[in-house]
Parts: sequence; structure tokens; C-alpha cells
Amino acid sequence: MTPIQTLIFNIFKNTTDKIYGLCKLAQWHEKVAQAEFKSFNTISKSVQNHYQTILNYFDNRSTNASAESFNAKIKAFRFQFRGVRNIEFFLFRLTNIYV
Repeated sequence: MTPIQTLIFNIFKNTTDKIYGLCKLAQWHEKVAQAEFKSFNTISKSVQNHYQTILNYFDNRSTNASAESFNAKIKAFRFQFRGVRNIEFFLFRLTNIYV
């Protein structure tokens, strides 16, 4: 793991305050800019663009991973049947399978 990876990992692991998290993410952003890793620049821009919602993580330490997982299951189910023709039936099947 690179020092930049370790730094952001530790920010999310150890920080419990939004303001402190914002300061640490700003410092991390500066280190990424100084390091000139192109792959981290993309991540840094994403953090910069979505920092308000990312900072919500520090309030209750939860993510939307379960919602994203459920969305992926819905997409896979829809792909399996090559689209949805009857929305009512699709929702019926969806609730029977995943609830």
C-alpha cells in the first residue's frame, strides 16, 4: 500500500468528526497534488466533488453499499429477462425474490 493509500485509509478508519475529517481530506488532497499520481488525481477529484456527502460518513459511520448492492441485483435480474415489458409483474417478481 502506498503512503497516499494508507493516509486516506487511516482518515476513514480513525476520524469521527466531520470538521476534522474535512481538514484531513484537504491535507490528503494536497499530498495527492504534490505526488502527481494520475490515478489518485481521479479519486481526489471525486472526493472534492462529493465531499459534502462523503463527510456524512463521519456522522454515523455508514455507507450506501447495501443500496448499491440491491441496485446491482435489480439490474442483473432485469438483464436476465432482457428488459421489462410489464412493470407490475416485474415489481411483483422482484418483491417475491428479494424481500
